[in-house]
Amino acid sequence: MAILIILITTLCLAYANGANDNFKGVATLFGSGVTNYRRALGWATVTTFLGSLTAVFLAETLIESFSGKGLVSVELASTVEYGAAVALGAGLTVLVATVIGMPISTTHSLVGALVGAGWMADSAIQLEKLGSGFFLPLLVSPVMAFGFALVLYPLLSKARRMMGVKSEFTFMAEGELLLSQNGLSMSDALKRLAELKTDSKDEVNLQCRYVGDVIGMEGGKLLNRLHFLSAGMVSFARGLNDTPKIAALLMLAPALGKFGSTALVGVAIGIGGLVSARRVAETMAQKITPMNHGQGFTANFLTSLIVIGASRLGLPVSTTHVSCGSLFGIGTVTGQGRWAVIGRILAAWVTTLPLGAVLGAISYTITKSI
Repeated sequence: MAILIILITTLCLAYANGANDNFKGVATLFGSGVTNYRRALGWATVTTFLGSLTAVFLAETLIESFSGKGLVSVELASTVEYGAAVALGAGLTVLVATVIGMPISTTHSLVGALVGAGWMADSAIQLEKLGSGFFLPLLVSPVMAFGFALVLYPLLSKARRMMGVKSEFTFMAEGELLLSQNGLSMSDALKRLAELKTDSKDEVNLQCRYVGDVIGMEGGKLLNRLHFLSAGMVSFARGLNDTPKIAALLMLAPALGKFGSTALVGVAIGIGGLVSARRVAETMAQKITPMNHGQGFTANFLTSLIVIGASRLGLPVSTTHVSCGSLFGIGTVTGQGRWAVIGRILAAWVTTLPLGAVLGAISYTITKSI
């Protein structure tokens, strides 16, 4: 019975994680028009699962960190009711956010549930471990992503122009070409789009592609391939960083082993993404900032580097926060960030940890009674 409870609650958390997180790596592919929702989601599912399997070999430190050992007493961290409460509290937190379409951090949810369930169990919380082992990496990583995006995107844009690759914007209405212009910035193209929408009775859509050759290959095709690769890297990094955090709870059912636990969690994450990712996908891809292919590639490239590096070092960063931080930076550079949406996302981040703690405490009461 105890093993069944920990198994069910952990897999529910993994499902919720997939629903809220799976699309984040490929949101820029969908948002910039490189591919459609279904193809982007398929790519995310495959590469996330590969990251989940790789976590068996590279992310042992994260499995240890999210077992609760060192944060609460070893005796409490070894009980099924504590592990199940953490999984249930974090899972409910992520599901609430998914229903309303807000991209939040499963890592924050887990940390909140670890603390809340620990307090309810009357265990001492190691505040030093909480600060240096959890809070510091979670706070610093999105700020790093934001800052790097501010610097890197203008540099990459300048390098593209120096190589003779120009951006071409086409304005379409009812499948017919209204206007085609080269060399515009994204902000200028959006202003032109607003003017055309005012003048036209039909729905006007903006499309962007890159014109020019790089090392004998068409610039647009090369960038699209790099964009797909960077999106796969982010999804792989997410699987690598998130799966061991969740699989740590299954260590209370040792018969599964590390490989069995991570593989099972990886499958549940994949199912969650395939079934329930749409609302968060729309927020990430379309509501934070308009983006073209180059901007999407930049955001993904930065996110993958930071998350993979953190996973290798055993640091519990949030792919959500890093990915959003990169997009916030891109939106700031282009002047097209939708700050009302960004404000709501930041508010959701602030409330994630206390909500996880409350639901973790309630869940501990439930699991202990069972």
